[in-house]
Amino acid sequence: MNREIIEAIKQIEREKGINSETLLVALEDALLAAYRKTPGAVEWARVDIDRDTGEMQVNQLVLAEGQELVTLPRPEPEIPEGVDPEEFEPPPPDIDWSAYGPDAIRPVSVTTDNFGRIAAQTAKQVILQRIREAEREMMYDEYVDRVGEVVNGIIQQSDHRYTLVDLGRVEALLPASEQVPGERYDHGARIKAVIVDVRSSNKGPQVILSRRSDEIIKRLFELEVPEIADGLVEIRNVAREAGWRSKIAVISNVQGVDPVGACVGPRGSRVRMVVSELRGEKIDIIPFNDEPARYVAKALSPARVREVLVDDEARQAVVIVPDDQLSLAIGKEGMNARLAARLTGWRIDIKSESTFAAEEGGDEFSDELEGGVQRCAHILQNGRRCPNAVVPGTRYCALPGHDQPQAAPPAADGDAPEPEAAPEADAAPEAEPAPEAEALEAPAGEVVAEVAADGEAADE
Repeated sequence: MNREIIEAIKQIEREKGINSETLLVALEDALLAAYRKTPGAVEWARVDIDRDTGEMQVNQLVLAEGQELVTLPRPEPEIPEGVDPEEFEPPPPDIDWSAYGPDAIRPVSVTTDNFGRIAAQTAKQVILQRIREAEREMMYDEYVDRVGEVVNGIIQQSDHRYTLVDLGRVEALLPASEQVPGERYDHGARIKAVIVDVRSSNKGPQVILSRRSDEIIKRLFELEVPEIADGLVEIRNVAREAGWRSKIAVISNVQGVDPVGACVGPRGSRVRMVVSELRGEKIDIIPFNDEPARYVAKALSPARVREVLVDDEARQAVVIVPDDQLSLAIGKEGMNARLAARLTGWRIDIKSESTFAAEEGGDEFSDELEGGVQRCAHILQNGRRCPNAVVPGTRYCALPGHDQPQAAPPAADGDAPEPEAAPEADAAPEAEPAPEAEALEAPAGEVVAEVAADGEAADE
C-alpha cells in the first residue's frame, strides 16, 4: 500500500507538474489533521513519511519538566469575514522541531483502524487544498515572469465592464480601460493582447491584459520582424492613439541594415500583418535621428516639411510647411501633430510658409544682427527674410529690387502666385481643404502642438 502511494504521487507530479516533495509534505499534513481527529490523540505530534519506502510514522514530542515549547514565528492571523473577533480562535502555533534532539521525539503507535470516516474526509480535503494551492502558485510564477509578453487567447465572455479571455490554463481579464474604442470582442474569437499585470488572489493568479498599451506595438513587431528580435533594429519610442494611428521611431544598431525597410518588409508584408492584428490601425515608421530638427521633420510624416527651427533650451521647434501641407501636418483633430510631439518629446509649432513670411515681415519680428544693425525686411522666394544688413535710414539692403513692394510668396509645388495680402490676413486656402483643417486653422495660420517634459501632449 505504501509503495502505491509513492507511485500515485509520482504520477501526479508528471501530470500536473507539481514537485513530489510538495505533495509528500501535503500528505503528511493531511495525515496529521486526520490523526488529531482520532480519540486519544497526543497534543504535540507530527507525521513522517519515508521518501523511499513510503512508511508512515506518527512521532510525539516529549518535553522535560519545566521545559518550554519552541514554536516558529508567524504573522498575525487574519479573522475570516463574518466571524466575531471575540469568538475567533487562532490556529495553534507550529512547533520548531529542529530545536529538539532525537531523545525528545518518540514514536506513537497508530493503526489505520483508529481513523474514522471524519478523519479520512479531513485528510482528503487537506491534500486536495494543498494541490490546488500548489497549482495556483505554479501558474502565478509562470505568468508573473511574462509581463510585457503578447499572448493568444479565446474570448469567453464580454460586456461593458470587462472581457474574459481563455489563455489555456488560466482565464485573463481585459478591462474596459485597456480595450481599444470601437473594437468588437465576439465570443469564441481569437485575440492577441499583451500582459500588463499579474495579481495573486485566493482563486488563483489574475492576469490583466491590454489591447491599447504601447507595448503591444513593440511586441507585435518583434514577432514579425526578425531584425528586431535579433537586436539588429531597435524601437526607440512609440506614440499611439489606440484604434486610429501610431508612430514608432526605429534605429539600426548594425551598419548596412535599413531599420524602416526591415519593419515594412517585402511589399509591406510585415507591417501589414501588424496592422491587420490591430484591426486597421495606421502605423507610421519613422527613422530615429539624434538631430532634433531632422527627427521632428520625419515625425510629422506623411507631411512634407520645408524647414525646422529648434530651440534646444526650451525643447521647442517651429516647423514651416508648404501651404498645401498644413492640414496634413496637423492631421485629423490635430492627431498627427500630437503624435509627433509625443514621439519626439518636443513642443512643436506648425506654421505655413505664407504665415511665417508675413510674421517675418512685421516690425515685431525685425531681428537685429550683430553690432545692433537691423536685418533687411525683404522676403525671399523661399519665404525667409533676407539675411543682409539694412542701408542706414531705410528698412532694406542695397540689393536691387529689395526696396520694391512685394507680393506674397508663391505657393509650393509650382502653383500660381497669390495676390498681395495684408499681414493680418488668413493663410491661403488649400486646393481641397479637409473639413477638420477648416476648424483647426486659426486666422494667423498657426497651430501649436505642445508637449510637456514627460512627453504628454497638452490640449491645443
